[in-house]
Amino acid sequence: DVFNILLQILEDGILTDSQGRRVDFRNTVIIMTSNIGARLITAEKGQTLGFSAPSEDAEEKNYEKIKEDVLGELKKHFRPEFLNRIDDIIVFHQLTEDEIKQIASLMLSTLTKRLAENGITATFTDEAVAQIAKEGFDPVYGARPLRRAIQSKIEDLLAEKMLENNIKEGDSVTVGVEDGKLAVV
Repeated sequence: DVFNILLQILEDGILTDSQGRRVDFRNTVIIMTSNIGARLITAEKGQTLGFSAPSEDAEEKNYEKIKEDVLGELKKHFRPEFLNRIDDIIVFHQLTEDEIKQIASLMLSTLTKRLAENGITATFTDEAVAQIAKEGFDPVYGARPLRRAIQSKIEDLLAEKMLENNIKEGDSVTVGVEDGKLAVV
């Protein structure tokens, strides 16, 4: 059981396998992530109604309520002896649309560098970045699906054009949006 192994590591700082070999975890920082409570975060975020943005005080109260609810969910899923060995539990705020666009831009800049290694200059319009951010974002899973969306919507498109010899070394391409779809423009 994974939790029993984690308990051993968190309690003793040492992991012993079935062969009697020991691995020292005493000078190790272990970071664990979970989507437990993600549903609560997205549900609470949707309760902000009205035309004006909530005040910082209202945001903080909302965050504290979400954090309390998420910690309650953690207590339902994990045994107390496991949770008591964790130094800190951090509940992150839901990503905003602008943050998703920034993440998409970073991922696309990585793609741009990879294409440059093959002698192809690529640029992405603001509309393309917004489109891929929209298509690749899931309120529950955050930005994780974004990488798959970039691969299936942009990388596959460019690879197809390269295979057709429409894009080759020395070319410059711009990816934009045409008729609501990502396209080489």
